[in-house]
Amino acid sequence: MKLKSTLMDKEAVLRSLRRISHEIIEKNKGTQGLCLVGVLSRGVDIAKIISENIKNIEGVSINVGVLDIYPHRDDLVKNSVSYENKTDIPFDIEGKTVVMVDDVLFTGRSARAGMDALMSLGRPSKIQLAVLIDRGHRELPICANFTGKNFPTARTELIKVLVDTVDGETGVKLYDTEE
Repeated sequence: MKLKSTLMDKEAVLRSLRRISHEIIEKNKGTQGLCLVGVLSRGVDIAKIISENIKNIEGVSINVGVLDIYPHRDDLVKNSVSYENKTDIPFDIEGKTVVMVDDVLFTGRSARAGMDALMSLGRPSKIQLAVLIDRGHRELPICANFTGKNFPTARTELIKVLVDTVDGETGVKLYDTEE
């Protein structure tokens, strides 16, 4: 895999997440009944940043949960090895506006799996999708309510979102997967 370019540095990522935070507040007319659920793994860190932004803007703490979509994926081969679901949503989502946060929207399959996972936990009044990057190539009719940046890519390219807590740096990089 060869690095083609850095699409966003840390400041650009944080600026996009601040804008998304404002858009979430505006679209939902405040924070009443709002919660965030980050898709493992980088979506969780992004959701925490958005939550902190909302707290700084509105002075209100928003619940943040962790969503493990693996058991709901239809495009992965699952081993017979035992699996521990890492979903951790210690609050009720029933009747709430749940903003599902992910790093990259590509085919739409992760978003669909996320919606299935959320619906297995309760019935939110709304599910909204926030993504840092939308790279196109949808296989399902899914689009994000909140998007940081659109970066159309070739199928042979890979966008990698980096976050400090996982990768030791924050940014967005584009790789070529053809050798």
